[in-house]
Amino acid sequence: MSDTPNAIDRFFAISARGSTVAREVRGGFATFFTMAYIVVLNPLIIATAQDSDLQYIGDGSAPNIPLVAAGTALVAGVLTILMGVIGKVPFAMAAGLGLNAFVAFNIAPKMSWEEAMGLVFVEGVIIAVLVLTGFRVAVFNAIPSQLKTAISVGIGLFIALIGFADAGFVRKGAGTPLELGIGGNLTSWPILVFVVGLLLTAALVARKAKAAILIGIVVTTVLAVIVEALIRPGQGGPENPSGWMMNQPSMPDQIFAIENPFRLFKEFDPIGAFTHGSVLLVLLFVFTLLITDFFDTMGTVVGVGRQAGLVDETGTLPRTKQILLVDSIGAAAGGAGSVSSNTTYIESAAGVGEGARTGLASVVTGLLFLVAIVFTPLVKVVPYEAAAPALVVVGFLMMTSVRDIDFSDYEAAIPAFLTIVVMPFTYSVSNGIGAGFISYVLIKVVRGRAKDVHPLLWLVSLLFVVYFALGPIKIVFGL
Repeated sequence: MSDTPNAIDRFFAISARGSTVAREVRGGFATFFTMAYIVVLNPLIIATAQDSDLQYIGDGSAPNIPLVAAGTALVAGVLTILMGVIGKVPFAMAAGLGLNAFVAFNIAPKMSWEEAMGLVFVEGVIIAVLVLTGFRVAVFNAIPSQLKTAISVGIGLFIALIGFADAGFVRKGAGTPLELGIGGNLTSWPILVFVVGLLLTAALVARKAKAAILIGIVVTTVLAVIVEALIRPGQGGPENPSGWMMNQPSMPDQIFAIENPFRLFKEFDPIGAFTHGSVLLVLLFVFTLLITDFFDTMGTVVGVGRQAGLVDETGTLPRTKQILLVDSIGAAAGGAGSVSSNTTYIESAAGVGEGARTGLASVVTGLLFLVAIVFTPLVKVVPYEAAAPALVVVGFLMMTSVRDIDFSDYEAAIPAFLTIVVMPFTYSVSNGIGAGFISYVLIKVVRGRAKDVHPLLWLVSLLFVVYFALGPIKIVFGL
């Protein structure tokens, strides 16, 4: 046996975690395919929005989607590789959905794009300081074990909902918040492709087949390409609800797309936003970014880490400080690269479901993102409907830890329940964590057990009260 595999094994502790190089590579591919959509979706959000001067990121006068796509892939690739090498866990990073929309539609209209991305950079620096001082890790360790389990279960439901919604299997109804398919019926070819992919992936996972999730994605993508070639459902939209939800799975006209993403690294100003306008509004923007980034990542790390078997019985994850530090660098790097805050992705669970247990899987995912810089047209071949089945199946796998919650103990069960249901129902990991924390502290106080609450949970719960009250606060101060 050569020395190289042994060195890789020792560095990533592949054998020690019961994995193999082949399994890590498969897991890296599975994670990439389930989150490659961000290379296409992030530019559609960031690159098409205007700032207060009616300018766009990059070229100013017009949207430059290919440039932002290249920047999105570059920052995601570098950070995911760093997570693998420094954190040594199978967690991938990319521009955070929700956060990018908040930056594009709430922050940028109040200032220039350079200043908006500067605030994202500042928020990342603040989180990095919180990690280096030990505060973020201390909060992580202060969370009661049953709430950590609830976070994992809630994320399972959340990513299953993401899968169903991304595939158009569930949609906003005419008279209901959600409905099945289109008008309550599964009446489109893309939805049929998703259903076939879901059943195939579920059957492969049930049979414990190797590469089950990856096979499901690849086979479903091939089916999608065939369906588009023969039947031509076309690109979905208001006028074509039965079309593909985002990527139209046909072979692109070109394979390569050459852009220089480093051009975007001069497009941020960490000081400018504080020099004009309302300083209080700017601080509220930073606080919102901070809370969302801080706890979204914490939830993802707990949930995916537990699914990977990396979390011990107390809910502690090895190398927590290194993991959270890389994640905080992601927020700053996303701002510096003008692609919005980068965060650890829930879709990493797809790679874990494929068997990934170490940072080698993240290195593979990161390298695929770097390759995607020049192959962005090929990234668009995999439609949501082909990647979404993996998220639903992994959601099931994460849900199985619900058995570890003692629902006979209402002090723990009610906060756990709120954590689990608020995440998918509000489409936010942070909201679920906040609901769980606040209810946990309140119930302890009502039952005369306030002394059992960790001091940091008091502080974090208070911060979440402020976070949930930001709307009224803005009204009161006329912001």
